[in-house]
Amino acid sequence: MTDIVVVGSLNVDVVVPLHELPAPGQTVLGAADHRRAGGGKGANQAVAAARLGRRVAMVGAVGIDADGDWLLGLIAAEGVATEAVVRAPRPTGQAIVLVTADGDSTIAVSSGANMWLAPEHLGPLRDLLGSARAVLLQQEVDAAVVAEAVRLAEGLVVLNPAPARPVDPATLARVDVLVPNRGELAALAGAPLTDAGVDGLAAMARSLGTRGPVVVTLGGDGALVVTTDRQWLIPAEQVDAVDATGAGDTFCAALADALLDGAAIDEAARWASRAAAVTVTRPGAMEAAPRRVEVPTAA
Repeated sequence: MTDIVVVGSLNVDVVVPLHELPAPGQTVLGAADHRRAGGGKGANQAVAAARLGRRVAMVGAVGIDADGDWLLGLIAAEGVATEAVVRAPRPTGQAIVLVTADGDSTIAVSSGANMWLAPEHLGPLRDLLGSARAVLLQQEVDAAVVAEAVRLAEGLVVLNPAPARPVDPATLARVDVLVPNRGELAALAGAPLTDAGVDGLAAMARSLGTRGPVVVTLGGDGALVVTTDRQWLIPAEQVDAVDATGAGDTFCAALADALLDGAAIDEAARWASRAAAVTVTRPGAMEAAPRRVEVPTAA
């Protein structure tokens, strides 16, 4: 049995180190040579889960091109099964990642094959999705693909609603654990993005109608776990951040990992926070995800 099926995006990341992010209309010179890396929120989360020891299968699309060949080889080498990744008559997705030495980043994505993926591609994968212990999803593929994958899933459903866009209420009602950041939570709740405190964020989370908890990632402020009758603020681990690009993806993978081990939602969020803290101490996204032995145990 597959532990986790990830339905989502696969990108080739072109990473440009900078001294500072450019303002609109500004050109800045790189601080070092650019590099190519594997990426896409789906592929990042798949590799992160595999590095934690999970049996992982990837569902997505890449182009019939050299980038697609390279990307499939990269995640397969990490132990991710790629048989359910289809080849599209569109270019493999690309992301331009601008990142500074203190960990700030700006990302522009050309979706390519990722947005070519359609619900009908999931029909032959009904058994794979239905038998997985968990299905992990994001929003860098078409909304109809997310909805169909959620419909076919019979195990734990974890949705990371990134990037922010509306989610059909019927889909949200089938989600077991929702993992937005502040901005994504506000967008889903139809609320203005303000400096809402913990109680305000919790109220937004409870308004969404999911059938399970909402875990709101707060960057350096940690994470907020919200259930129907309780909430916990999980403090962030104190580390020297180098690059925060992959933190959210590691968090989602580690959260699913801990829940499959039977952890309570607050303990799962603590484990995920520790895993994400390791990620931000390294450059990159996919390549920064830690292996299980690298994640500190609880103090």
